[in-house]
Amino acid sequence: MNYIIGAFKPTCNISITFGDGKSRKQVPLKKENGQTVMVPLFQSQENIAGKISVEPVSGKKVEHNGIKVELLGQIEMYFDRGNFYDFTSLVRELDVPGEIYERKTYPFEFSTVEMPYETYNGVNVRLRYILKITISRGYAGSIVEYQDFVVRNYSPPPSINNSIKMEVGIEDCLHIEFEYNRSKYHLKDVIIGKIYFLLVRIKVKNMDLEIRRRESTGSGANTHVETETLAKFELMDGAPVRGESIPVRLFLSPYELTPTYRNINNKFSVKYYLNLVLVDEEDRRYFKQQEITMFRLAETS
Repeated sequence: MNYIIGAFKPTCNISITFGDGKSRKQVPLKKENGQTVMVPLFQSQENIAGKISVEPVSGKKVEHNGIKVELLGQIEMYFDRGNFYDFTSLVRELDVPGEIYERKTYPFEFSTVEMPYETYNGVNVRLRYILKITISRGYAGSIVEYQDFVVRNYSPPPSINNSIKMEVGIEDCLHIEFEYNRSKYHLKDVIIGKIYFLLVRIKVKNMDLEIRRRESTGSGANTHVETETLAKFELMDGAPVRGESIPVRLFLSPYELTPTYRNINNKFSVKYYLNLVLVDEEDRRYFKQQEITMFRLAETS
């Protein structure tokens, strides 16, 4: 049976190295199988260049109808798993039809690549960037190799960043006012605020502040919304009195946040909310939700 098993072994090994691979930052990326691998980090308008090596397994030759490398930006909806929507597709032909007897190396370059969207792994959708190398072979079936990389895009601090002030209450029972220092935060920011109790006639047991991520995929009747609570921060334990002020200081850096994504390629959006939760002694819950905008600030080395 050994000769049958041997028939399915790959006839060559393909390796991909990036031109600035040693100096370029590597970041973790979670694969479909649950494993986390380290891959290079790029941003939009960068050059993506390197070398691709094709090495036949000892004693074999590789006949092919051409070799090409593609740079693909893809969105995959998990309810339509396996169907990728390409929003970026570039191709470079590496070799004309022929035969390879020994290790052969091909340089490649994609210049100032437009990569407007960030890599994202969500609950119902993922956005990925890959290099796809295809050795075309007729009857024997093509040999395909993939190399992932991550894209992150940075924003300058917003020129206008107003504070958030809101009043919330239940008539003749509870009246509170809350204030957050800004409405837009970078991913390593600190949310600073205050909560004032103007009227307290119900017995409040505790109060929490939550960070929620809302991912919406699809459109129209096929819209699917998934809400995750990423952080829960206890502001108060016990009954407040009228005139009391509770300070808020919530550090965002421990949490795995992304920027706010609005209508990415008409496929999905990701929004963030601060959710204030009050619980009274009868375990009734009162909520007040406020959207905040997240952005990625350029990292200083």
